[in-house]
Amino acid sequence: MDLKNKKIAVLGLGIEGEDVCRYLMSQGAKDITVFDQKTPEELNEKIKKLRIANCELGPNYLKNGLRGFDIIFRSPAFRLSLPEIVEAKNSGAVITSATKLFFDLCPAKIIGVTGTKGKGTTSTLIYEILKKAGKKVFLAGNIGEPMLALLPKLDKKSWVVLELSSFQLQDLEKSPHIAVVLFITSEHLDYHSSTEEYVQAKANLVRWQKEDDFAVLNADNQTSSSFASLTPAKVYYFSREKKVNGAFVKEGHIYLFDKLIGPTSKLQILGVHNWENICAASTAAFLAGADLNSIKKVVFSFKGLEHRLEFVREIRGAKFYNDSFSTTPETTIAAIRAFSQPIILIAGGSEKGSDYNQLGKEISQSRVKTLILIGKTAPKIKKVVQKSGFRGKIIYRPGGMKEIVKKAFAEAEEGDVVLLSPACASFDMFENYKDRGWQFKKYVWEISEKSRP
Repeated sequence: MDLKNKKIAVLGLGIEGEDVCRYLMSQGAKDITVFDQKTPEELNEKIKKLRIANCELGPNYLKNGLRGFDIIFRSPAFRLSLPEIVEAKNSGAVITSATKLFFDLCPAKIIGVTGTKGKGTTSTLIYEILKKAGKKVFLAGNIGEPMLALLPKLDKKSWVVLELSSFQLQDLEKSPHIAVVLFITSEHLDYHSSTEEYVQAKANLVRWQKEDDFAVLNADNQTSSSFASLTPAKVYYFSREKKVNGAFVKEGHIYLFDKLIGPTSKLQILGVHNWENICAASTAAFLAGADLNSIKKVVFSFKGLEHRLEFVREIRGAKFYNDSFSTTPETTIAAIRAFSQPIILIAGGSEKGSDYNQLGKEISQSRVKTLILIGKTAPKIKKVVQKSGFRGKIIYRPGGMKEIVKKAFAEAEEGDVVLLSPACASFDMFENYKDRGWQFKKYVWEISEKSRP
């Protein structure tokens, strides 16, 4: 792709947009315009640092459209169906992204990981196992390093583990050497036009594979396992329910191609859903050349990622867990099932078009004794739990996070679990899921051991 004499638009100046701008400038591109809905004041430091001359910023950043650009780099937040993007494409502009460009230029072998949830945990596990096995490996995508900044460090002997969302995959026309597809359920219907569009975006992870590639699919999930018919690659599976050609759990033990990894009881991370992530990571890492000993060492020492069922603190016998990354009903159900103790559950947030009926049944039938509902979805979740016959206590929209934690602590008794697992996005009350989790941890740590509200 000739960049020097092209008129280029970069949509969004987040981490990915910054990565694109730096790469373009390193390749001699000069005519670059950045588009972002944030104000000049909010982006002033970034713009100065990157030395960007042309910007369209603020609420009306797309008022003049995208006509006249040769190449448009979109960040994941920008839908392909955006009218300005559609118009520009119809006028002959090339619509691309950091992900697409990375796949075109990367000399290393790529392991791509997608799914509705578990991508970050699985990607990190694969990375840590390969690193333990002595491989030259990098972690990128939605976690780790910016993709394009990695390019100078890579060679044919390298491995790159990419965590990839449906937003990044939607227009991908190349697939990784090893594709890992986790549990897939309906999500991001605030972004995708339908569940079918969301699933088809995920399918691009395997759709363009070759015969000498590998696909690692979830045998327990119908959507994931159906991807076997879409790829010419060699297909392997993982399961926590049955023996498969890959990694599986049987009678409380993890096996990889019939070789014992070890007992699930010795894992550091909570939740049976994480057994799937471990099986997926073990299979992918093994296919990439990791030895069994390295797999075992990492699997049984791994304590999980921040905001994913993260243990925060024990106060007077009550344990506090931060699962802010849980933004779907399915992941909150998995979090609830990870505990046998009575639970004070904090749930709710901004809307993503999810169905909360199954979550309502789970809350009503589980050991949730107090439900603290927050955010815009509080009325919906309250309705479904009441319909399901929940007999516990409901605390409705107590205020900001400080008040939420205070109310949760007041309800907690010795042996209880206080669980922040919202089942929803965070944007109504917080900057993002990280901000929500950080605030939760901050106020939990501010609680005095001697106090009892």
